Amino acid sequence: MADETTFATLAAVTVTASLPFYLYGAWIMIDAETVSWDVLVYHLKIIFPGLILNTVPVVTWMLPRLFEQLSGLTALHAILGLQAYAMLVFALTGIVRIFQVKWKADLYRDPDQDIALDDLHENMGAWRGRLRVGVLGYVIFWFLAWILGVYRYVTGYILV
Repeated sequence: MADETTFATLAAVTVTASLPFYLYGAWIMIDAETVSWDVLVYHLKIIFPGLILNTVPVVTWMLPRLFEQLSGLTALHAILGLQAYAMLVFALTGIVRIFQVKWKADLYRDPDQDIALDDLHENMGAWRGRLRVGVLGYVIFWFLAWILGVYRYVTGYILV
């Protein structure tokens, strides 16, 4: 059976490997002039592997060991990671509503309609705000947790 250093290395590599998926997924949405159904599906195909690469080590290796290694840095790392996921859930509360309204207005299959998103529903501005704040918050907290995780990895497994 593999030792703890091997698992720590695998966790560090897979979590780090999720970053390019997040960055490219964000670029797809930023670069798209209009978010059609094809753009949305392509974005999700890129983002989901990143979420899996990040979430699997968290759930299978990091969380079960949390209380064994409890220290100030471990607690801060866990809080930052949990806050990142909380921000993702917050973003999803906006994404789901935006998706429902755009689907109902057929803006994914026929994106060339000359309709302002804010005209589709009275709460569209608030939902788009949730999406932006949630995604930005996720990225910020993910980076903070990742930096602290790399520091913990280096000091705990490399410099020992």
